[in-house]
Amino acid sequence: MKVVILAGGRGTRISEESHLKPKPMIEIGGLPILVHIMKIYSAQGFNDFIICAGYKQQIIKEYFAHYFLYNNDVTFDMNSNERIIHTKSMDRWKVTVVDTGLNSDTGGRIKRVKEYIGNERFMMTYGDAVGDIDFQKLLDCHAKSGKYATLTCYNFGQNKGVVDINKDGSVKAFREKSDVDGDLINIGFMVLEPEVFDYIEGDATSFENEPLRQLVKDGQLNSYLHKGFWQCMDTLREKERLESLWESGKSPWKIW
Repeated sequence: MKVVILAGGRGTRISEESHLKPKPMIEIGGLPILVHIMKIYSAQGFNDFIICAGYKQQIIKEYFAHYFLYNNDVTFDMNSNERIIHTKSMDRWKVTVVDTGLNSDTGGRIKRVKEYIGNERFMMTYGDAVGDIDFQKLLDCHAKSGKYATLTCYNFGQNKGVVDINKDGSVKAFREKSDVDGDLINIGFMVLEPEVFDYIEGDATSFENEPLRQLVKDGQLNSYLHKGFWQCMDTLREKERLESLWESGKSPWKIW
């Protein structure tokens, strides 16, 4: 099954680094977060990737063109003009990097890779977040629903004690947080049927707006609740949190 990863945006909220490279190429522990995401899928048997590139797309293409060089030891024999890569990394990936346009929105990027997907079910996610998603459970949930699309939800709840107050400001209850205190958010990691392409008009279409709303109206949008770890990398502070987890050896998304 093919995995589509959206990697074409500018990442303006983390411009400290994204002015130099695409946001998915910002590194955590010496590896682009894009590669972290791919390794999460690969560890569970999904190795056919379609990267929806755009902003500074040449950097993504150049990275994968030299992937084994960047991730292994190498000997340069100047006498014989020979390069020997001492292979440690054996990621058996097929990676298709597609220039989906500089200014395309998320739906437009998905539509542009239709020819590489064909008439088959595929998975899709964003190139700026990691999690310990169980893809088999996600696929089972999708298959059972019989719907065109399944998105993964996450309870982005409170992490402090909860205070319930009256209108006059007096405290009526104080308690620890519970699962009902947070909003469920869409964290990507979707399973999509080829029918979803019909819901996307063109490059300017935001997949999170009209296509998903129309899928809801048509009764064709399912959800899968993820209860493990998830973290996006929208800001420098969030990047530093992921880096800290990686350096501590307590990175829950590292399942490879």
